[in-house]
Amino acid sequence: MADYEDRYWTSSDGLRLHFRYYDGDSARPPVLCLPGLTRNARDFEDLAASLAGQWRVLCPEMRGRGDSDYAKDPMTYTPLQYLQDVEALLAQEGIDRFVSIGTSLGGLLTMLLAVSNPQRIAAAVLNDIGPEVSAAGLERIRGYVGQGRNFETWMHAARALQESSGDVYPDWDITQWLHYAKRIMVLGTGGRIAFDYDMKIAEPFEAPEGATPQVDMWPLFDALATRPLLVLRGETSDILTPEAAAKMATRPGVELVTLPRIGHAPTLDEPESIAAIGRLLSRV
Repeated sequence: MADYEDRYWTSSDGLRLHFRYYDGDSARPPVLCLPGLTRNARDFEDLAASLAGQWRVLCPEMRGRGDSDYAKDPMTYTPLQYLQDVEALLAQEGIDRFVSIGTSLGGLLTMLLAVSNPQRIAAAVLNDIGPEVSAAGLERIRGYVGQGRNFETWMHAARALQESSGDVYPDWDITQWLHYAKRIMVLGTGGRIAFDYDMKIAEPFEAPEGATPQVDMWPLFDALATRPLLVLRGETSDILTPEAAAKMATRPGVELVTLPRIGHAPTLDEPESIAAIGRLLSRV
């Protein structure tokens, strides 16, 4: 794993938020890696390691995740608040042009970032997300987010993930499930292994407006699609449908890559993902 610095920024409501910083070529725009709903900076550690040195990489953790403060008001766990938080990070670091790599919720934030100023997006990756979000996928997410299970050992955690998500990654062995568990869980103060996020993020997510911005997101996507853009889709995803992905790929300059035998969402460690991200960065 590449060396990184733990850095922090402050939200408008006073939360201390955490990001990992990997150093690289300051002549290139930095790469901003935005995680999914319940995820954290560890999701991108392998990708960041492959880019570090050549690219500066920032992996922020949204409020209520990882080493970022939990929100005092759980109703601030919404995409528009996350957008404000990311804007504060960009302002602190003096970043006015960047590559955005967004998984799921992070992809929604990438589209929102493009609306006010698409020219600041040097290139972008939308990982298994688009301007149309499947209702079936949202219902599945509502069914598990905020459940708060914990486990006695890492092997127990890995086996539980394999049982609940084996259809998403059907070809993984137990070593991969252990690696996955250590990305999304943490050893708690009570010695139990638990998911590394505030269970209260589920409170606004229970309402439709908490899941996705309640706007027509195609104009958001079209603002982003003026830039070099890669769309990654898991072949069995229940969030980004084949029809929506195909429609996204009709925009000029958009490359669509479908990852076989994977659901929501690709981990970005797949050889196909790594190669596609390399192609995108070569266009920056």
